[in-house]
Formats: sequence, structure tokens, C-alpha cells
Amino acid sequence: MFVCSNEIQDRLLKIFQQLHQTPEISWEERETTKIIADIVEKEGCKVSRFENQTGLIAEIGSGKPVIAIRADMDALWQEVDGIFQANHSCGHDAHMTIVLGVLFLLKNTSFKGTIRFIFQPAEEKGQGALSMVEKQIVDDVDYLFGVHLRPYQEVPNGYCSPMIIHGACRFINGNIIGDDLHGARPHLGANAIEIGATLDQMLKTIHIDPLVPSSVKLTKFQAGGESSNIIPGNAEFSIDMRAQTNEAMEKMQSKIDLMIDALERFYEVKIPYQISSNVPAAVTNEDACDILKEAIFHVLGSNRCVPPIQTTGGDDFHYYKIKRPELKAAMLGLGCDLKPGLHHPNMTFDQKAIFTGSTILATAINIASNK
Repeated sequence: MFVCSNEIQDRLLKIFQQLHQTPEISWEERETTKIIADIVEKEGCKVSRFENQTGLIAEIGSGKPVIAIRADMDALWQEVDGIFQANHSCGHDAHMTIVLGVLFLLKNTSFKGTIRFIFQPAEEKGQGALSMVEKQIVDDVDYLFGVHLRPYQEVPNGYCSPMIIHGACRFINGNIIGDDLHGARPHLGANAIEIGATLDQMLKTIHIDPLVPSSVKLTKFQAGGESSNIIPGNAEFSIDMRAQTNEAMEKMQSKIDLMIDALERFYEVKIPYQISSNVPAAVTNEDACDILKEAIFHVLGSNRCVPPIQTTGGDDFHYYKIKRPELKAAMLGLGCDLKPGLHHPNMTFDQKAIFTGSTILATAINIASNK
């Protein structure tokens, strides 16, 4: 059984603090990549970096099976105490630390095959996993494991789930393009704020199968300037879409397409828009889930393994399975007393859960290597 020694624990906490204090947004994880590269190179890993993007691959062992473990690297851009900045409020700093802990636990043990550590950029953009697939990083992989901290409402501290069943999420960015008007002459054109308000109300009329969780809402709307006597003709907006299935997501998208077309016609303006990020709903694999379940039993006991959890949050981890259907993949849900919630600017969690995550994933890889 794997155990994180006091030496490994101290080292992991120092690494976590370093990563936590070096948040970088999607595709800009340059310092983060350097920090990880320095660590894995000193551990004797075979390391591959990319000329045209951040992120890296590290390997130990050789031959088959090939078992991969993925850590996402990017931080969010959000307001923290009145200042907009990069911020690790989704736990990716912990995920990287956990995966490094797996390396520390496995490097001096005997195992079959190759263990590949994937440090992936741009998860928050929903683009990083697709980039790794395009670079053929998982073409020869038999098993792929991931990990994500879970809020205390989903998984209690000291408990784990062998599978996270994420929903689909999609982000739309758009513009309302018209002409500014004199405040005294609203009849001469269209008010972009009124168009935005109409769009907001129309989005609330979208109804999908009530048995499939879904939501759609405006998350950004900017219009107008310093002059109060000008009716703005232009605006920028963003829409956040969530659905538990990929089919429900496409139904929601078709309704939004019709709505925006109707708004263009009614108000006689242009409303160009594009999908800036698209993350699919989870495609589950029972073999990989069973391995994580067995690992949780070994480390925590059967009474601390909770069933697979369904969440409306999304993760581009599932692109790996969708693009490579033969891949056996599952994501560990790690209970860690995470409060107030994911993406909260002041999110905190029990950092001792890092050691639990590393131990469970190292155990899972050992089980998978002997399949």
C-alpha cells in the first residue's frame, strides 16, 4: 500500500504553495510549465514540451500498458477583493500537486508498462484536451485517470467518488451592432440595452426535458458610455449554457439560434455571435471506474467510497474519451471540505486531501498496470 511519508507531504505542500502563488490563465501557463518541468526533470522523467503551446508530458517506465494521468494547469480570471486577476479558485494548483505526488510515490516502485503524466493547459477554455488529442498524446493510452476537488455539498471530506459525471457546458460571445441615438429620439433606431433585456427574457423561456438538468443565462452585458443622453446602439454579451446531456445542449443551441435571428429581424440590427468554448458531457467507462473504486477501498475503506456523482459543471477531460472511444477513462472526485464553492474567489479546502488523492491515484495506476 502506498503511503505519503512526512518528507513527501512537506514537499507537496511547498509545491502547492508555489503553484498557488503563480496562477496563469489559459494558454499563458508559461511559468507553471517551467515549474513542473524543473520538478519532473529532476525526478528523472522523460519530458516532452511543445513549441507552440504551454503544458508538458512526463513519463516513467516503458512498454505496455500505457497508463496516463492528467492534471489541468490554468487559473481563472476573476475579481478578487476588488481587483481582477488570475486566481486558482477551481483547484488546478491542487490537481497538479496531486499528480506530482503520484510520481513521487511510484518512481521507486516496480510496475508494468509506461506511466504518462499529462500536464494540460487551457481546461477553463475547453480547448486544452482537444489540443492534446490532436498531438496524439493519448493514441497509445490504455487507461486515463483524472482528479477534481469536490465541494463539501457533493462529497464529504475524507470521502471519494470513483467517477464524476459532468454535464456539457458552452459559452457564447456576441455583439449587438447598431447606431447610437440621441436620448430625445429613441424612435430613430434600437437601444442595445433593450435588445439585451429582451434576449435575457427570451432565454428564460427555453424549456428542455425536466428530467435533464439544464440552464442558460446571460453572464456578461456591456453597453453605453459616459454620456447619459446617448442611447447605445452597440453592446457585448456572453451566454453560459449548461446541460447534463450533449443532446439537450444541441436542443438549447437551436433555440438560441432562432431567438437571435428573431431579434435581428425585429430590431433591424446585426447580432453576430460565436461559440468561444464547448465542453461535452461525460462519457463514462465502467472498467476505469471500477479501478478507482477498488483503489478507494484500499486507501480509505469501502465505507468512504460514495457513488458516482452527477454535476452540472463541465470539464474538457471528457474530450479524451469522446475523441478516442477505445480509451478507458474516469475522473476521481476528491472530498476535501471545499468551501464556499468552486470558482468562488476565496475558495479554500483541506490541503491534507492532496495526500489522499495522490495515494488513491497511485494505487489505481498500480491496479491498472496489472490488469
